[in-house]
Amino acid sequence: MDECTAWKNRYYWIFGYLNYLVKRDRRFIADILINGLHRLEYRGYDSSGIAFDGELDSTLNDGKKRQCIVVRQKGKVEELEIQVNLLTDINWNAEFTIHVGIAHTRWATHGEPSPVNSHPQRSDEQNQFVCVHNGIITNYKDIKQFLMNKGYKFESETDTEAVVKLVKYLYDKHKNENISFQKLIELTCSQLEGAFALLFKSVHYPGELCGTRRGSPMVIGVKCSDQLATNHIPVMFSKVNHHNSKDIRMTTTVNSHLSETIPANLRGLFSPPLLISDHTTSDLSVTGNDRSIEYYFASDASAIIEHTNQVIFMEDDDLACVSNGALTIHRTQHGDAVAQSAIREIHELKLELQQIMKGSYQYFMQKEIFEQPESVVNTMRGRVCFDTQKIVLGGIKDYLNEIRRCRRLILIGCGTSYHSAVATRQLLEELSELPVMVELASDFLDRSTPVFRDDVCIFISQSGETADTILALRYCKQRGALILGITNTVGSSISRESHCGVHINAGPEIGVASTKAYTSQFIALVMFGLVLSEDSLSKEQRRKEIIEGLQQLPNLIKRVLSYDKIIQDYAKSLYKETSLLVMGRGFNFATCLEGALKVKELTYMHSEGILAGELKHGPLAMVDDTMPIVMIIMDDPVKTKCMNAYNQVLARGGQPMLICNDNDDELIKMAHRHIALPRTVDCLQGILCVVPMQLLSFHIAVLRGYDVDCPRNLAKSVTVS
Repeated sequence: MDECTAWKNRYYWIFGYLNYLVKRDRRFIADILINGLHRLEYRGYDSSGIAFDGELDSTLNDGKKRQCIVVRQKGKVEELEIQVNLLTDINWNAEFTIHVGIAHTRWATHGEPSPVNSHPQRSDEQNQFVCVHNGIITNYKDIKQFLMNKGYKFESETDTEAVVKLVKYLYDKHKNENISFQKLIELTCSQLEGAFALLFKSVHYPGELCGTRRGSPMVIGVKCSDQLATNHIPVMFSKVNHHNSKDIRMTTTVNSHLSETIPANLRGLFSPPLLISDHTTSDLSVTGNDRSIEYYFASDASAIIEHTNQVIFMEDDDLACVSNGALTIHRTQHGDAVAQSAIREIHELKLELQQIMKGSYQYFMQKEIFEQPESVVNTMRGRVCFDTQKIVLGGIKDYLNEIRRCRRLILIGCGTSYHSAVATRQLLEELSELPVMVELASDFLDRSTPVFRDDVCIFISQSGETADTILALRYCKQRGALILGITNTVGSSISRESHCGVHINAGPEIGVASTKAYTSQFIALVMFGLVLSEDSLSKEQRRKEIIEGLQQLPNLIKRVLSYDKIIQDYAKSLYKETSLLVMGRGFNFATCLEGALKVKELTYMHSEGILAGELKHGPLAMVDDTMPIVMIIMDDPVKTKCMNAYNQVLARGGQPMLICNDNDDELIKMAHRHIALPRTVDCLQGILCVVPMQLLSFHIAVLRGYDVDCPRNLAKSVTVS
C-alpha cells in the first residue's frame, strides 16, 4: 500500500508511434504524436509531453546515435504544440525511414502540474531512456531509495521517474552482455508492483519500442501497405532458471539482490516476428524486417482508429516489443502460470469507435455489469492489504484525526450515489460510533440544512460534476465543514473543490444507468468506515470479518454473474408487466431502492423499492396475485422480520421471486421462483444482491426494445439542477 493511492489517483493516457521503412519527416512525426494526444483530450489532463529523435549526439557512442528530444508542458496540448514549434536548431524536414516517438497526457498526482513532473520521464540529462506511464507503481519508494543509495539523482516527484532510472541502472549493469531492449524491460517490470501501462524509448536501441501493461489498458495498431500474413501473434514465455538465479524482487530488505542478478534471469523463448506477405509472392517466410510497417501504441483506441483498423489488444503482463520492424509479444512464466491465451488476435475494426469499445458485448451497460469483478478489485487495489488486514486511503489520511473528532458524518448524493450512502450508513454508524445522516443533495439545499464547522460532509458522485451535489458541497464549505469527495472522475469539480477524498477507480462508465460505479462507491465507503475504526480493539474481529469478505468479493460477483441466463428467463416472464415492487430491509433496503431505480431508468416501468417493515403502513394495499414482486431475504439479523413480510405477501396472493442465500434450503423450497446467491458478510451482501437487479432491468429493457445505454430523458452527468 502507498500514498500514491491518494485522492488524486492517476489516469494518464499514452500514445506511441513507430515507422519502419516508411519515410516520414520530423514534422510529420511530431504532428502525429500531438494529434494522438488531441484524440485523448476528452479523458481530462493538466499537462502533456512528447519525445522524438533529434540530431546525432557526439556524446553517445562516437556520435552514431541520435539524441532524444523531450518536450513537456503544463496545460493543454495546444501549449505543448507551441513549445515544440519554438524548438531551435531542429531540421523539421529531416526524413527518417525508422523512428520511434512517444507522447503522454497527465493529471497531476505526484507533484504539482509542471514540465518536470510531466511525462515522458527520463533516466538522465541525456535522455538515454524515456518512459510514459499510465497507472500507479505502489513500490516506487523502495525503488527510489535503492537508486538514491546508488547515487542516482531525482528531479521530479513522480513514481514514473523511479521506473525509468531503474531501466538505466539495469542497462549499465548488463550492457556488456549485449542485453536486448526486450530483456531489459522484462527485467525491469519484474521489479514493479501496482497497476500500470508503460511505453519505453531509448537512444541505445534506435528504432525499437517496448510496451507493457498490468491493470491499465494498452492497444497496438498495425498499419501496413502489404497484407499481413497472419491474423495473430503467438505469445512465448521467458523461462526463468529458478535454481541458478536469485530472487530479484525489489524490497527494502533485499535490495542487494539486484546487484547479484545474473544473465540466467534473461534467458527464454520468444515469439517469431509478425509476418508480412507480399502480394507478388507466396513466400510467407519474409518477415517484417524488410517490409514497411507502422505501429501505434495507445491506452485508448480513439487515438489510433483514424490511422488503422488492424489492432491487437494486450493482456495483463504482456510485453510487446518492436525491433527491426517486427512485433513480438512475451510473458514471463513463473511456476505453473500460464497466459490466458497463447496468441493475441489481430482484430479488424469495422465498427464505430463506441461500438469497438464494447468488446464482445452488445451494450455498454452489459459490459460494465460484467466488469464488476475487475472494477471492485481496482477500487481496492493498493489500498487494502489482505495479508496485514490493513487499509490505507491516502487521500484522507492527513484528515483522519479531524474526521474522528467530528460531530457527525453527512453523506450527500443524488440517485445511485445516494443509494450507495444508504447502503453503507448502518455500517458507518457501527464502525465510527458517530451520527450518520444521509441526504439527497437537492432536498438538502431546499431545506437550508444547518451545517457546522465540526461536521464532515461526504459528497458522492460518479462524474464529480453533478450540479445539485456541487451546490451542496459549496454550501457546506462556506459554513466551514470538512469536505470529503468520493468520485470516479479525476479532475472533476468535486475532486478539485473537496479538501480530501477517495477516487473509486471503477474505470470509464459509458452507460447512463450506473452499475459498476455503484458497487465501487459502496466499497469505497466500506473502506472509509474500516479506516475510521482501525484504532478500536472492540471492533477488531468485525473489521477482520469485513476485510476477509472484501477479499472474496470479486469471485463471488463472478458466481452471481453466472446466473445471467436464469435472470434473463425471469425477465421474459416480466417484461410485459407495468409495475414491479422490490422489498427488503436492513442492509438490503438500499438494494431495493437501487434495483427499483434501475428498472425505472431502463425499462420505463413503474417500480418501487419498499422497506419491508413498512408493508402494513400502506404498500401492502398494492399486493395481489397480479402484482410482480421481488423480495430480498438474506440470512442476516433481520431475516425473521423479512420472513414476516414474506408471509404477509403470500397471504394476499402474492408470488414474489426471492433473492436469497444458496444455503438457505428451507426458504428455497418455499419460493415460487428464486435466485440463490453465495453468502458473504452481512454488510457486503448488498453488492451481490444488486447484480441480479442490474441484470434483470437490463434484460427487460432489451426485451422491450429500448436503448439500454441511453435511456430517454437522461444524461450521464447531471450538470444542471
